[in-house]
Amino acid sequence: MPSMRKLVHVVDDDDGVRRSLDFLLSHAGYEVIRWDSAESFLKRADKSSPACALLDIRMPGMDGLELQQEMKAKGFNFPIILLSGHGDIAMAVQAMQAGAVDFLQKPTDREHVLAAIKRAFDSITDCEEQRHRADWAKTQIGQLTLREKEVLDGLACGYPNKTIAYDLGISARTVEVYRANVMEKLAVTSFADALRIAFAAGLGSQKNWLKAHTLIVQRGQN
Repeated sequence: MPSMRKLVHVVDDDDGVRRSLDFLLSHAGYEVIRWDSAESFLKRADKSSPACALLDIRMPGMDGLELQQEMKAKGFNFPIILLSGHGDIAMAVQAMQAGAVDFLQKPTDREHVLAAIKRAFDSITDCEEQRHRADWAKTQIGQLTLREKEVLDGLACGYPNKTIAYDLGISARTVEVYRANVMEKLAVTSFADALRIAFAAGLGSQKNWLKAHTLIVQRGQN
């Protein structure tokens, strides 16, 4: 995977804080864009470019918590770090509960800032890897026929062959044939490997299985 552009949005109404963080992060190899208000950030920032956001909790107008909520509502899928004063710990905890990666108490030191930024970008990398894994798994599953996918889904739910056979209206022996076909098409030698692909592709929900196949069974009995 190509190296990711490491962009940090610094949103703080204090120009001295913005300049200080810009200096620190730029010398550490990050690209920095400074914003003097939440409103200007929301209006002009590019939400399509992966980045993390360093937000001051106490700002005139929209504060850091409100900005965090607006970012989520408007599709800014950035990991967030909050800058808090000594009296803002409860607000910082609230931000963490809402998904912020970390919070830093002012005044903060170089090591804590850089460690928090690294955690933020690590979280982006983890999400990207999971997304690529899911996309690959869905492509693999796309090789299967509908019935083969259904059998794999049932197996990923933890159901025995007899249960899958009953719910799909086929024989247990036919389930075994489909299972063998799945293994061959997915080019795996162990059932565990097939399950890992199934889970990554979103299969294996007992709730979804029961919802879909209970109706099928009921229709067959009517």
